[in-house]
Amino acid sequence: MATDIAAITARIVELETRLAFQDSTIEELNEVLVGQQRQLDRLESDHKRIEDRLKQLLDGPDQSHGY
Repeated sequence: MATDIAAITARIVELETRLAFQDSTIEELNEVLVGQQRQLDRLESDHKRIEDRLKQLLDGPDQSHGY
């Protein structure tokens, strides 16, 4: 009986250790994902700005400056 309790206790400790590691890993992955999303947002914004500027250049001179 004591052996059964010891085995169950060891198994619980092992599972708790795995859970703690998984929680830590999930948190790290979440931080990476948030950083990548911010980078993607910046790249999309830069792309849009460049696309708009290119369209403006291809459309001809800027009429707002009276050229």
